Amino acid sequence: MTRRERILAALNHKEADKIPVDCGSMRSTGIMGLAYNSLKKYLGITSGQTKIFDMVQQLAIPEQWYLDRFNIDSVDLARTFATESDDWIEWNLPDGSQAYRPAWVDIRKVGDDWICYNDAGLEVGKMSPNLVYFTQTNYPLMGVEDADYTDLKKYLGETIWGSVTDPAWRFGGRQDFPQMLRKNLIQLQEETDYATMFAIGGNFFENGQYLYRTDEFLMNMLIEQENVEKLLDTLLEIHLETVDRVLRGIGDLVDVLMFGDDLGTQNTTMISRDLYKKLIFPRQKKLFQYVHDHSNAKVFLHSCGAISDLIPDLIEAGVDILNPVQIGAAGMEAKRLKREFGKDIVFWGGGVDTQHVLATGTVNEVSESVKRNCEVFMKDGGFVFNQVHNIVDGVPPENIVAMYEAVNSF
Repeated sequence: MTRRERILAALNHKEADKIPVDCGSMRSTGIMGLAYNSLKKYLGITSGQTKIFDMVQQLAIPEQWYLDRFNIDSVDLARTFATESDDWIEWNLPDGSQAYRPAWVDIRKVGDDWICYNDAGLEVGKMSPNLVYFTQTNYPLMGVEDADYTDLKKYLGETIWGSVTDPAWRFGGRQDFPQMLRKNLIQLQEETDYATMFAIGGNFFENGQYLYRTDEFLMNMLIEQENVEKLLDTLLEIHLETVDRVLRGIGDLVDVLMFGDDLGTQNTTMISRDLYKKLIFPRQKKLFQYVHDHSNAKVFLHSCGAISDLIPDLIEAGVDILNPVQIGAAGMEAKRLKREFGKDIVFWGGGVDTQHVLATGTVNEVSESVKRNCEVFMKDGGFVFNQVHNIVDGVPPENIVAMYEAVNSF
């Protein structure tokens, strides 16, 4: 099987010749630059460049040696937009190791902090000396009552997630963006056999938090529902416009379109199921239905935490693939998820718990955990291996190697 055939088999709930594996197909399945450099040092790899394509989370683009060594089957189309030397500026990560940051992102050293600015020069985020990632500092609608959402795109561009773009979306404002996507995807498919994913985002719940701050938006969802519905409807219009542009370029070619909305905490959902069904679900369903009606792409939803109570609704909304499958959260046990939902949704993740096992376990504990989870999820297909969320700073490099060796031994 080719890499793409392996992924497509899993997405169609069929067992492949081996378990398909991902690292870096989207912003929550990758590896932080700090962990990446640590792994390169451990393996004695001195060539290449560590390119940080996601400045917020400090994620590195997996180089070809990584894709080959660990048998990675899927890649992010956005990586094909980051190949020119002028795209990158030499930079040091918080531990002093060498990396390259994107030239299209405006960050400046101010005192001891790194400050991130949007295109208009407004501060949107900050990385302080004791942090290894950027945090949002500007919430454009916080404290605003009865906001007018006619300028919502402007407000979104004043949040860190709405302004710090990946290598592809920095060109999102160009008229020929759909054609650019198509050209790059055709070339990628002609030159490699990887499956491809492309990120839309399409956040509803999270964008409300980015605009108002989490505490205020949660209160608004309860006491200002009419205004929240106006916001969500405007977001839906923007997301449908975005999806339409992307599908005009690659709707017939791309394998997976990625969407995101974190709905869970460690122990429960962030909002009640009733509130989700009233406010978020109808808009997600319209958005995902549009994808299904106008393309062959599968809908991938990234949603962290204890969301098992919402999985039936996500399936009804049109979600084909769930990530990161946070098996360490309440009610998210691998056996239960596979038994109750395995016929209706693909699990892209859940291969090993990153919070505890991958970060602090022994090599043997990592290997055994991977094997146990794979034995559950791999049956009858419907599973793409990935650790639960990104490989973060501090994960021992020997554990990363053990993780991949375990899954690739099946």
